[in-house]
Amino acid sequence: MSLLATDLVGTGRFRAYGPRQLDEIADRYGLPTEVRETVRLVSLVLPFRVNAYVLNELIDWDRVPDDPMFQLVFPQRGMLPEQDERGLAALSADPGTKAGLRALVQQIRGRLNPHPSGQKELNVPTTRDGAPLPGMQHKYRETVLYFPSQGQTCHAYCTYCFRWAQFVGDADLRFAAPDPGGLVTYLGDHPDVTDILVTGGDPMIMTTERLVNHLEPLLGVDTVRTLRIGTKSVAYWPQRFVTDPDADDLLRLFEKVTATGRNLAVMAHFSHPRELRTDMARRAIARIRSTGAVVYCQAPLIARVNDDAADLAALWRAEHAVGGVPYYMFVERDTGPYDYFKVPLARAVDLFQAAYRTLPGLARTVRGPVMSATPGKVVVDGVEDTPEGRFFQLRMLQARQPALVGRPFRAFHDPAAAWLDELRLHPDTPADIARAVTGSARAAEAAEDRDDTADTGPLAVAAGAH
Repeated sequence: MSLLATDLVGTGRFRAYGPRQLDEIADRYGLPTEVRETVRLVSLVLPFRVNAYVLNELIDWDRVPDDPMFQLVFPQRGMLPEQDERGLAALSADPGTKAGLRALVQQIRGRLNPHPSGQKELNVPTTRDGAPLPGMQHKYRETVLYFPSQGQTCHAYCTYCFRWAQFVGDADLRFAAPDPGGLVTYLGDHPDVTDILVTGGDPMIMTTERLVNHLEPLLGVDTVRTLRIGTKSVAYWPQRFVTDPDADDLLRLFEKVTATGRNLAVMAHFSHPRELRTDMARRAIARIRSTGAVVYCQAPLIARVNDDAADLAALWRAEHAVGGVPYYMFVERDTGPYDYFKVPLARAVDLFQAAYRTLPGLARTVRGPVMSATPGKVVVDGVEDTPEGRFFQLRMLQARQPALVGRPFRAFHDPAAAWLDELRLHPDTPADIARAVTGSARAAEAAEDRDDTADTGPLAVAAGAH
C-alpha cells in the first residue's frame, strides 16, 4: 500500500494532496478517465489541493461529478473556456512545448482577473515614505487585512476562491508579510484602525508557534480591539482545533487574546451544510467557543454548490445550532472561474429571502446577498415594484468613504446582472454614491441630472472593477 493510500484511510495526520497525487486519488475513489483528465488540465491554471478528511468525510462519491463538495474542491470542465482547455491539452501532451505551456498558463491566469476590487491599486497601504507595505490591505477605515507569509496556503482549496492567485506560485500575484513589524508601525500611525483581519490563504495552516509570532505583537497595540481570523479550517481540517499536536496550544493562544479584553472572531467559511455534519467539526467549534472566541460564519452563494434555498436554510440553521453566528451570504466575485459559479442577483435575492423566512429569529443575523465591491460592501435588500418599473434596493453596508455607510440607493432590475458594474443606477442616486459606485465624476454628474430618463444607458464603470 502506498503512503498516499495509507493516509487516505485515515491516520489523523494532515497531509495535502494535489495534481501529483491525482492518479492515486482517481484510482482509489473511482474517478472516470474523462473527469481525471479535466482535473489535470484545469489544475494547470487553477490551484487544486485536498486532504484525507475532505476526501473521506465530505464528498459523496456516488454523486460525482455533480456532488456539491466535489464541485467545491475539484476543478471541473467549464471553469475555463473550451478553447483554453484545448490549448492546454495540446501543449501538455508534448514534452517539447513546456515554454509554450507556461506562457499559455500565464495568459489564461491574467485573463481571469486575479486581483478584483482594485486590491493592488486601491487597497495596498504605504509607509511614511510612500513605499507599499507588503502583505497588507487597508480598504475600510477601521479594518486592516494582514497576510502572514507562512499562511498563504489552505488545508484544501475551494474552486471558487477569489484569492486563488495567492496559491499558484507567482510571487507577483501574492500578498505576503514576513513578520508583523510593518503592520505594528502602520497601526501606530493609524489609531482609527481597531480591527485586524488575519487572512490568507488560511492562517490556521500555520503552526501555533508561528501564529503566536504574528499575533502577540498586535496585543501590544492598544487601539486594536478586535482580532479576526479568516479560516476554512473548521470545515476542511477541524482536527486543527481538536487532535493536531499543537491544538491545545492554539486554544491557549485564543484564551490569551480574549483575556486581554479584546474580541477574537473566528471568521469560519462554511459553504454547504455537509461541512457541519461531522462530529469533528462540531467538536472544533465547541473548543473554539470555550476560549471566549466568537465563531462568525460566511460564504458566497455558489452555483452548483449551495444555490438552493433548502441548503442555505440548513446551513444557517446548522451554524446557529452549534453556537456560530450566521453572518454573510456573499455574491461570488468576478475572478477565476466566475462564469461557472456566478448566480444572477435577482435569483440570489429570491434564494436568500426564501431561506431567510424559514429561520428562527436568532439565526436571522445573516446578511445578503452582499457584494464586496470596489466602493465597499453593497447588500441587495430586495426588489421593489413601482409605477416606474422594477428596481433593486441597494445599501452600502461598508464603504471606503465612511459617509456612505448605511445609505440606500436603487438600480434598475436586470434579471441577468450578477455584479454591481452590470447594474444601471437610478437617476436619483446621490452623486457621492454614484461616483463611488461608477468611479467617474461624469457618471456622478449624470446622476444629478434629474432630466435623465430610464432609457439612458448604464452608468460608466471601470472595466472589471467590483
